[in-house]
Amino acid sequence: MGQCGPARGAGSTRSVVRALALGIAGALIFTGCTVERYWGGEKVADNGKAKIGLVTKTDTNPYFVLLRNAARQQARKHGVEFSALAGRFDGDNAGQVTAIENLVQQGATTILITPNSSTGVLAAIDQARAKGVMVLALDTATEPENAVDGTIATDNTEAGEKQGRYVRAALGNTEPQLLMIDGTPGSSVDTERHTGFLRGFGMKEGDRRILGADSANGDQNMAQEAAENLLQRARSVNSVYTMNEPTARGFNAALQGSGLDPIVGSIDGGCQGVSNVRSGQIDATVMQFPAKMAQLGVDAAVEHAKSGKKVSGFHNTGSIVITDKPMPGVPSKNTEWGEKNCWGDT
Repeated sequence: MGQCGPARGAGSTRSVVRALALGIAGALIFTGCTVERYWGGEKVADNGKAKIGLVTKTDTNPYFVLLRNAARQQARKHGVEFSALAGRFDGDNAGQVTAIENLVQQGATTILITPNSSTGVLAAIDQARAKGVMVLALDTATEPENAVDGTIATDNTEAGEKQGRYVRAALGNTEPQLLMIDGTPGSSVDTERHTGFLRGFGMKEGDRRILGADSANGDQNMAQEAAENLLQRARSVNSVYTMNEPTARGFNAALQGSGLDPIVGSIDGGCQGVSNVRSGQIDATVMQFPAKMAQLGVDAAVEHAKSGKKVSGFHNTGSIVITDKPMPGVPSKNTEWGEKNCWGDT
């Protein structure tokens, strides 16, 4: 798991990840559209060091829960103060703006943010930076990218390309009949993964072989509803792009009883997603590493408080295809490897 936790032995990374994902404790303090937690019932000791604030898209998605817990654990390792806030739902820009303003008022020296919209929180970020706060984007880039000091994330275009190459290879010589379940409109992650998938799949936007597309905001229930509607008019579908694993699970639920068996690709690489690949609900997923994003973000915040040095530019934390049905020309790892490394360190 990045720079914190024990060295990985047989199964140790998996246990650390599960501990992070399940280690949610502390009182809740509701502030407008955000949720604030002081983990373990108290803030990390403040010895004049970094004061780190984290703002995630939601407080419920397992991906962001693990990212938040990894950041908390790394902050405790450094002995610095840490606060976490979140929007009420994926797409809650107003909640994230309120969170940023609250963290600035609390004296944060660095704010780490996974922006719901790549443009919806720019004014609040600009105001924070004007007051000397270093702002780093985790997981999701802003538009423009230099609206923050730096970005630590998956190269989402590359991850989308990997999914697209796999799904196309799995089709063999069969003519593609594609359905697409996207994420949150306006998010750079959504745009980059969608664009990357089509590039890797060898198809352009507007191709007649794209039978339909809909947005589900990364939500499983919304994805199921969208998929049910799409499947009513796309009975020839043989390939499916999903923006993340909750949307893949939603699509899989919609397929039940339909008699259809398309190749389903996804992106995330969470432990549940790897299990979905093992069981055949998802043919392949592209694993990313949110714990590494969080740990590198906290390390950068601590260094900034010590030396004034700021992170700049884009830092790619990597991705890898996970599947038990490997395809020629598509590098991948199997689910045994995936279960030991899900959302952890490369």
